Amino acid sequence: MILSVSRRTDIPNYYMEWFLERLKEEVVCIRNPYNPHQVSRIPLRKEDIDCIVFWTKHPSGLIEQLNELNDYMYYIQFTLTGYGKDIEPSLPDKRTVLIPQFLSLAEKLGNERIVWRYDPIMINGRYTVEYHIKAFEQIATALDGATDHVVISFLDLYRKMKSRENKNDPFREVTKEEIYELSAEFVNIAKQHRMTVMTCSEEISLDHLGIEHGCCIDKSKIEELLGYKLKAKKDNNQRATCGCMQSIDIGSYDTCPSGCVYCYATETKDHVEFNRKRYDIHSKLLCDSISTTDKITLRKVASLKM
Repeated sequence: MILSVSRRTDIPNYYMEWFLERLKEEVVCIRNPYNPHQVSRIPLRKEDIDCIVFWTKHPSGLIEQLNELNDYMYYIQFTLTGYGKDIEPSLPDKRTVLIPQFLSLAEKLGNERIVWRYDPIMINGRYTVEYHIKAFEQIATALDGATDHVVISFLDLYRKMKSRENKNDPFREVTKEEIYELSAEFVNIAKQHRMTVMTCSEEISLDHLGIEHGCCIDKSKIEELLGYKLKAKKDNNQRATCGCMQSIDIGSYDTCPSGCVYCYATETKDHVEFNRKRYDIHSKLLCDSISTTDKITLRKVASLKM
């Protein structure tokens, strides 16, 4: 079993104590976002968990609890962009907090267990192509030697963004010409800092620039970290362009208070505030509890080791 922790919220920042409690109790529950009264009960036996993939923009809680994870293999998808407080209002300063956190994790875990994500790439009057090239180069320089590769993706204009973006300077789709220009620059910069560039869920082919279609839940990477082969298929629950292998995501939508403009996992600030009031580290559901109308189904899980 591969645990995704989580595409839907920043567990390493806000809910690490809850996650560790789930590991101790060896069980977690997940509410079906499309059928809320359907709840899956997931056993979390240590011998069944092959790898944990963490997703975060600010891994403070994870860093504080690293020793609690010594018995598990895991790696970290760490998003570091060039955006300011107008786009990522709750994140601390990159130069003084986030980049030092990245470097510290790389030193403790190894650069193969921490992935830099520069995504999503969005274009408007402030965040131009030139801006992104400069920001990418600054971050790549700071992370030199701390990671093997960087993942990029380009903005999909989610409906949820419309209520959060600046109406006077809205974002737009990135053109094919801009994608080619940015990608070519990123490849050159990455090479100088010992990184390869991969895309995430992109239809456009950038093979001619030396950029492969990447996978966030990466079967090859996980097999290399584990030292054994996995019997796993592509995750058909993700977008068609997503190459990730099957995993179980234990997060919940509308629970991340970071307030990033580009977030697809939150509807409104009110939704998040309502859910966070129900946070209980002892609950098997994140920011939620089991009700009498819920139908609970035990999900069979096992190690994917061949």
